[in-house]
Amino acid sequence: MNIAQIFEQLDTLHMERRRFVKGIAAGTALLGLGGISTRLHAAEEIPANPGMPVLQGKKFTLSMAPQQVNFTGKVRTATAVNGSVPGPILRWREGDRVSLKVTNHLAESSSIHWHGIILPNAMDGVPGITFPGIEPGESYHYAFDVRQSGTYWYHSHSGFQEQTGLYGPIIIDPLEPEPFSYDRDYVVMLSDWSDENPNDLYAHLKKMAGYYNFAERTSADLIRDIKKKGLSRTVNDRSMWNIMRMSDRDISDVTGYTYTYLMNGQTPAAGWTGLFKKGEKVRLRIINGSAMSFFDVRIPGLKMRVVAADGQNIEPVTVDEFRIGVAETYDVIVEPESERAYAVFAQAIDRTGYALGTLTPDVSLRAEVPDFDPYPILTMTDMGMDMNNMAGMHDMKSMKGMKGMPEMDTMSGMKGMNHSGSTMAGMPMKTEQPMPMRGAAGTGSDTPVVHAKTEFGPHVDMRAMSPKYRLDDPGVGLRDNGRRVLTYADLRNLYPTPDSREPGREIQLHLTGNMARYMWSINGIKYADAKPIELTYGERVRITFVNDTMMNHPMHLHGMWSDLETGDGRRIPRKHTVVVQPGSKISYLVTADAMGGWAYHCHLLYHMLAMFRKVVVSK
Repeated sequence: MNIAQIFEQLDTLHMERRRFVKGIAAGTALLGLGGISTRLHAAEEIPANPGMPVLQGKKFTLSMAPQQVNFTGKVRTATAVNGSVPGPILRWREGDRVSLKVTNHLAESSSIHWHGIILPNAMDGVPGITFPGIEPGESYHYAFDVRQSGTYWYHSHSGFQEQTGLYGPIIIDPLEPEPFSYDRDYVVMLSDWSDENPNDLYAHLKKMAGYYNFAERTSADLIRDIKKKGLSRTVNDRSMWNIMRMSDRDISDVTGYTYTYLMNGQTPAAGWTGLFKKGEKVRLRIINGSAMSFFDVRIPGLKMRVVAADGQNIEPVTVDEFRIGVAETYDVIVEPESERAYAVFAQAIDRTGYALGTLTPDVSLRAEVPDFDPYPILTMTDMGMDMNNMAGMHDMKSMKGMKGMPEMDTMSGMKGMNHSGSTMAGMPMKTEQPMPMRGAAGTGSDTPVVHAKTEFGPHVDMRAMSPKYRLDDPGVGLRDNGRRVLTYADLRNLYPTPDSREPGREIQLHLTGNMARYMWSINGIKYADAKPIELTYGERVRITFVNDTMMNHPMHLHGMWSDLETGDGRRIPRKHTVVVQPGSKISYLVTADAMGGWAYHCHLLYHMLAMFRKVVVSK
């Protein structure tokens, strides 16, 4: 056996062990299996999961309190709602007025935000912006009219309580019959759990951003690349990333090293179970209630018909797989035609673990767990580079003379990009102020991308050279995988666009950061130093995000819909959370129809403290 084969075997054994531990083995001590388990055979009897409690009606009483849990064989303290992690399913009805008395039995201030729900400002549940929070021993009375239907969720907006379990689903039944039929209706809530205190977890990231990333390139990778691509090309590829001091395997900040991924509060070893009868239509309301984790969801052997996104009905799209960002929801309908078990498989975007469930006609049947996909590798496209303009470049020498190529400085990381060939040279944008608006409603913006002066310095280590709309891009790790993968380009509102006005102005926001130092910002300015974004009541405005980092950022605007521009102004899909892919740009329209101050932020919990803005709507 030669050295390359030895390295390859060691690398494979390492990855398989990690997949075993953080996949099906996680939580096995709960089942008395002593931490060593294989997949359950079909003949073994498996009790049906009790599922999450369901509260239904117009009046609700919720209590937030510490709760001991054991997901991994170690007893830890979670933050529970009514003694449950996740919290109970809240089932409302469109047109009703709901009343929720929320009492805080924790030792610190708390809150509940009703994610994606359109409601009065004082009911939104964001301390410091819409209300003061709920102090220990006190209660807060939420009351509002339900003006929508669909699948949503709730979570704490205080500190890191969401990471410790304070979240749960919301289902709103419509007044009118739905435009699709189904026989069974299941909530599938995905989340991530860590035995670590979230304050410690955040401290680790601040000290070393790659603390939880154990998938960096190895000697075995180098040898494989040389065999596959040759020495010269391999050296060039590595040199490019080394010069930029970045990693093409920097996919997730927090990984399966510390996370156990849950489905409806069940570990992969236990697994959530949903029953069906052959030929039934099963609706799955899939919610990503995690703190930091993107999931790629598929059910091998079944097509999924996507009928709603973020609670809003869309023209049905049939797919094999979809990526769900933090805080997004998708409703799908599946039709099992065989009396066998199917795995509901949600692998983390970085392939370091998965959440698992089973659709089955019999609780004694379990599906085979699918294999992981290969570890995703970032490309120059994910850095916002225009690969068409890079054609013919054979080595790093030619890159050094390329206009716009970031230069490196030992003290400050990347220096400013060369804009001498740009029509916008010499025109730095005033941070978060309106720009000249171009592009019809629904088609997106063709306003040039301009970097503000605030985006230059050691707090920003990257600026996308040529960010483009990539609505039809399924994202890193899903491209050309042989499966039909949902993209934002597939989303089309089932109903005509409610507000067909052209936007009156455009606001361009850059998602910025220094990944090595774990510093995040918008337009290079952290929340503590930022001025609010001012909107005029009733106006229609376009917001264009430019992602100057190599990470996906799920951006959530409270209080108002984000009308995603996918090319068709007549059927613009409405979302409450929009994922901005690495090195890309994306636009949506907002009707400023909600008075007051609102939160606007990245929904990755450990980014939120700085990648945050207050939006103020006034007359």
